[in-house]
Amino acid sequence: MTTGVKRWCRAGLTVGPFAARFIAAWLILVSVVGAVVGTARAESRKNIILVVCDDLSPDLGCYGNRAIRTPHLDRLAAESVRMTHAFCTTASCSASRSVILSGLHNHANGQYGHEHSYHHFQAFDKVRSLPVMLADAGYRTARIGKLHVGPPDVFRFHETIAAVDRNAVEMAEKCREFLAAQREQPFFLYFCPSDPHRSGGTVADDPLQPNPFGNRPQGFAGVKEEKYRPEDVLVPRFLPDTPTCRAELAQYYQAVSRVDLGIGRLVEILKQTGRYDDTLLIFTSDHGIAFPGAKTTLYEPGMRIPFLIRHPSLARRGANCHALVSLVDVTPTILDFAGVPLDKLKLHGRSFFAALAEEKPPGWDEAYASHTFHEIQMYYPMKVVRTRRHKLIWNIAHPLPFPFASDLWEAPTWQEAYRKGPATLYGQRSVKAYIQRPKFELYDLERDPDETTNLAERSESAELLGQLQEKLKAFQKRTGDPWIMKWDYE
Repeated sequence: MTTGVKRWCRAGLTVGPFAARFIAAWLILVSVVGAVVGTARAESRKNIILVVCDDLSPDLGCYGNRAIRTPHLDRLAAESVRMTHAFCTTASCSASRSVILSGLHNHANGQYGHEHSYHHFQAFDKVRSLPVMLADAGYRTARIGKLHVGPPDVFRFHETIAAVDRNAVEMAEKCREFLAAQREQPFFLYFCPSDPHRSGGTVADDPLQPNPFGNRPQGFAGVKEEKYRPEDVLVPRFLPDTPTCRAELAQYYQAVSRVDLGIGRLVEILKQTGRYDDTLLIFTSDHGIAFPGAKTTLYEPGMRIPFLIRHPSLARRGANCHALVSLVDVTPTILDFAGVPLDKLKLHGRSFFAALAEEKPPGWDEAYASHTFHEIQMYYPMKVVRTRRHKLIWNIAHPLPFPFASDLWEAPTWQEAYRKGPATLYGQRSVKAYIQRPKFELYDLERDPDETTNLAERSESAELLGQLQEKLKAFQKRTGDPWIMKWDYE
């Protein structure tokens, strides 16, 4: 007899052979069902860490850059699914982060540009952010490093952990107590280093001085800095291959390696606290590198980002997924993992968990992006649809010269080209072409990955142009974009 039946007999209750068998079978069924329910509940209550770097392109060893040293991220990639076609929705810090934390494009969440100082862009009060929804689902939430969105009541976390946000190693150590505590309740940690963002200070007189990307001569506590020689870096094609540019890229690489060290320490702490195998870990960036031609633009160097996702229960590791995903998909994907129903949330993004199981999942072949402001003075609305092969950029304010963020304008690489005159090549396009843009830019990314040959005004591209314009309009209508009126009024 089972233990349960024995207890009944000890209590003075007698049962016949048939009843004993029935009771035993019933107890086994209850235990099995309980185990299944308990396992399902545990599966839906796993922990979540979202790492969002600041102005990082896919400049990692695991993305093919053999000149940069990122061993910890490369090891993480070997245990993750690597998204090969991940994009931001807007290449501006605050605007992008508001999309990450809401699952809504900027025209719906209300944060069109920078939150800090006199820029004062903030999300609508009605927005329900990712940390709030996870808190409602029973998660304890914390953030560390850069937030850069508002208002605080919308983007509310239970805990703010203080640390030097240029020192991802220190950030990881400061999270140790949070990660180890209260095992009965799952956690969500929003981990945001400020590397490799530009410092904003000019280095025009000496591009080798250690300040353009947050580096400093005295270094950072607990960090063994990786130093790079300018002659060893890889210069992307959208930038000019000059000594000045190489010197800046060497400083950028150093800041990227500092992030790598911090992620290594974070993973180490997760393993030491026994949380690594029950934690979803996502690593990405708010947008691409902080150079003109990338940040604040919707060209490929501004839109393309690294995206690694380590799912604790996913058997597929060290693999690629070629789905076109964007940062608007982060909130629904995390909520899906947490077991939060998505059907009534009216998010613009969608969960890509099912897509992770395949290298080339169907139905993930388009991405949309937009831009309105960066700093308050930088009005330049753009709308973008990107397919597997083509990209259409609608420059709504095309009569205006393209505006510059203060730190990008000061970039020595840009200033060197700008001083030589409008016909000077800056990477693959002229200074003039970068500043003054047409209404529509249509590119065949398969034949023209540098986005230099505009097909929009060619008669043979008229049908394709019309199709992509209709896709943009449908996206704007679907997401309630007020800029849709510009098709009729301007």
